[in-house]
Amino acid sequence: MQKCSLYFVVCFFLQTTWYVDAQSVTIFTLSDFELKEGVKSCLVSTSYGQEDYEFNKNGLLTQSVTRYNEKDYDIVYYKYANGNLLEKRAETYRDNVFDPSTSIAHFYTLDTTESKKVTEKVVSYEKELLEQYRYQYDDKDRLAVIVRSNAEGTDKTVIDHTTVKGEETVTWTMNGEPLKSVRTSKQKKADGTVQKVVLTKEFLKGEGNRAKEEVFGEEGKLRARQDFRFDTEKNSFVPTVRTTFEYNEQGLLMMETAKKGNQVEETKYLYQYDRPEEGNWIKKIITPENTYTTRKITYYPESEISVEKEE
Repeated sequence: MQKCSLYFVVCFFLQTTWYVDAQSVTIFTLSDFELKEGVKSCLVSTSYGQEDYEFNKNGLLTQSVTRYNEKDYDIVYYKYANGNLLEKRAETYRDNVFDPSTSIAHFYTLDTTESKKVTEKVVSYEKELLEQYRYQYDDKDRLAVIVRSNAEGTDKTVIDHTTVKGEETVTWTMNGEPLKSVRTSKQKKADGTVQKVVLTKEFLKGEGNRAKEEVFGEEGKLRARQDFRFDTEKNSFVPTVRTTFEYNEQGLLMMETAKKGNQVEETKYLYQYDRPEEGNWIKKIITPENTYTTRKITYYPESEISVEKEE
């Protein structure tokens, strides 16, 4: 995860599953938090309070608590069945009192009688159906259609997958209007390694808005990103900021270099670990801002993880 993105999921928790970058039902795992196998809980100290994450023995997120102070906090619970998300409950507490008016529950059902379908119902704690989403998949288990229904009407998003000469393009259109397109290709470098290039274009009210081209190394790490904005006079996307990323031996972001014209900004990341080898980081220092984040991590006993794998 890049700068300030470790806690991107906090904002996501209290939203519905559907948005422009929707990939159907999202399940969070240890890797989304830069955590390795065997972690039971992770307590993160932030500038605004604390984040407390709990995981099951399979590494799936089961609970998150965003605590702003001793009396104000939000809790999100996750329930699974056979690795599929069954239920997500987002509860709000203010002055240590549960607030049902701002708390929401998401219920998921899976139907595989024909093609795979997932239905998500968003319900208030006052038992009012707020929204419903239906996710349909094609015969290759790729998300193909999202139908969103609420009191204001129905929106239909179609996700089209095409492959031409090894390049895959995925296009999102909502009610016939373009939302986003993602083109993925592979390039062979002079040293024989292969990198993945992903070009994403986003549209607003059917018109170009912004874009980015990302380059990933063979290990899957983001190595470079070129950002674009849409120039209405030129009627095309024009480059703005180019950012490169470097990683340490543990695979964590070590340096981020952003270039815009003649301006260059470098951000460095330093880590302290809880174990000499193959450990999780417990302190991250960001320079030149000289800010830091600390984490307190607890683990499942190794014997319990081994039993879970066997089962």
